[in-house]
Amino acid sequence: MKATSSRVGTFKQTVKIREHTLAADEPTDLGGQDAGPTPQELLAASLASCTAITMEMYAQRKGWDVAGLEVSCEYTPAERGCPTKFELAMRMPAQLDEEQIERLRVIAAKCPVHRTLDGEVMFDERVERVSLA
Repeated sequence: MKATSSRVGTFKQTVKIREHTLAADEPTDLGGQDAGPTPQELLAASLASCTAITMEMYAQRKGWDVAGLEVSCEYTPAERGCPTKFELAMRMPAQLDEEQIERLRVIAAKCPVHRTLDGEVMFDERVERVSLA
């Protein structure tokens, strides 16, 4: 998986992922143009959407109707002495029984983004010089 980000404004970035393009930026009060979500908001969106998709895929295999399923994510980045905190709210259709809801809750924690954030992370960073022509 690969994403490439290029500057197109003061802080605005054009992010390319496969054939898709999206914008990331900072709010105007932080010097940006507010032309897109912040990178931090994109992280929350990644976790919320991955969780919802994982639950929907599982429900589809089980033949469960989860129309109206919604996942929201708020998070607080790590600060001195406090770890990063993610708060997920999973709104599930009322027709699901307790057993289905519990199974979906367990499956939610198995989404790839959740496992990535919960696991050990390593970075391999390098600098490549380019000529601006």
